[in-house]
Amino acid sequence: MTAETGERRESPARRTSPPGEPAAAGRPVYVVDGARTPFLRARGKPGPFTPVDLAVQCGRPLLARQPFAPNAFDTVILGCVNVIADEMNPARVAALRLGMGEAMTAFTVQINCGSGMQSLDTAFRTIKAGKAELILAGGAEALSHAPLVFSRGATEWFARFAAAKSLGQRLAALGGWRPGFLKPVIGLERGLTDPVTELNMGQTAEVLAHLFGISRAAADAYALESHHRLAAAQKDGHLAGEVVPAIAPDGTVYEADDGVRPDTSLEKLGRLAPVFEKPYGKVTPGNSSQITDGASWVILASEAAAERHGLTPLARIVDSEWAALDPSIMGLGPVMSVTPLLRRQELARQDIGVWELNEAFAAQVLACLAAWESPEFCRHALGLEEPFGRIEHRRLNVDGGAISLGHPVGTSGNRIVLHLAHAMRRLGEKRGVATECIGGGQGGAMLLEAP
Repeated sequence: MTAETGERRESPARRTSPPGEPAAAGRPVYVVDGARTPFLRARGKPGPFTPVDLAVQCGRPLLARQPFAPNAFDTVILGCVNVIADEMNPARVAALRLGMGEAMTAFTVQINCGSGMQSLDTAFRTIKAGKAELILAGGAEALSHAPLVFSRGATEWFARFAAAKSLGQRLAALGGWRPGFLKPVIGLERGLTDPVTELNMGQTAEVLAHLFGISRAAADAYALESHHRLAAAQKDGHLAGEVVPAIAPDGTVYEADDGVRPDTSLEKLGRLAPVFEKPYGKVTPGNSSQITDGASWVILASEAAAERHGLTPLARIVDSEWAALDPSIMGLGPVMSVTPLLRRQELARQDIGVWELNEAFAAQVLACLAAWESPEFCRHALGLEEPFGRIEHRRLNVDGGAISLGHPVGTSGNRIVLHLAHAMRRLGEKRGVATECIGGGQGGAMLLEAP
């Protein structure tokens, strides 16, 4: 599908699942436990935890409550996008710090916003194929630790100065110094800009708002509901089964997600100026996901491993799907991945009791819902004779999402699967779907079923 015409290309969404057997074939794979840290807002400076620190903070209590030793896992997989220089292959560093043993293999995966779900998908397919029994899969991200990047001109000047040998050469190099060289670019800003379309992620949400007629009022109302739902979930203890405290080196204890604003209102949200398309844009800081630090782990087990260790499954992973589309409309990734996933499983929208759709932007979520209701879009882009239909609001992001919670990009895909498993159990629902858009024009989706 193209952003300009909405017309279908030969292949609007391509599967990236391994060829051969259907994803649903093979042994059953279960989510048996999981934990995450509180999600902490970035506040203009490096936060108290690096990505590995976060992974260790939620990993230790999770492993401590298991009836088996930490070295019983077959491998460790961690999603992380902004890997810091001191923690190359953070999966391995985290595994060692968690006391999982020197013989524990561990590797890091990166598919932008889908990294935390990719770790689960890789683990799911590995166990399903009979190549492993027990895998620790997670995501960790500390966006507050994103590096400052010098401009190309500054980098070239530093290189010339370092290469200068004589005093004359150094003086000549100093003559090329410019004050602007001391003004670095925030690495996160560059990382959130697509290098092909040259649109940042917020601008892609603005494209979707334009294409599907999403109003500023609708986006703000959705954001308000996200905050109210998360605040209610915290008050009612709905997150107690998945969130564990994080303790900083200075002794500060972080017990809950700190980005939620239960006292916000439509009036307050309405006073915020558009960020990406001034002055008439629909995307503001109030209806966008928050820049956040956080980590999440999920334990996946085969049926044999669950029985051997006496583990009680939270949910069974039934199937997964990855899709790709025009990067300028990357926010439609959930539509392009969920639809073929359910068709393959011969399931309809009504068969799904709980939906977790990562809230990158309110306008992006609302555009996905509008696309599924559009006869024209469903016919041309999805190949459906009838619209996919409307997802009931009461079934979508029942405890809020990234707008109120935060979006540590390498973690979010893991968190939504973990939370989906808990929400399904609490609400007594048989099936649930977790899905997200992915920067660069991709989408991922995972189907869970009650065991």
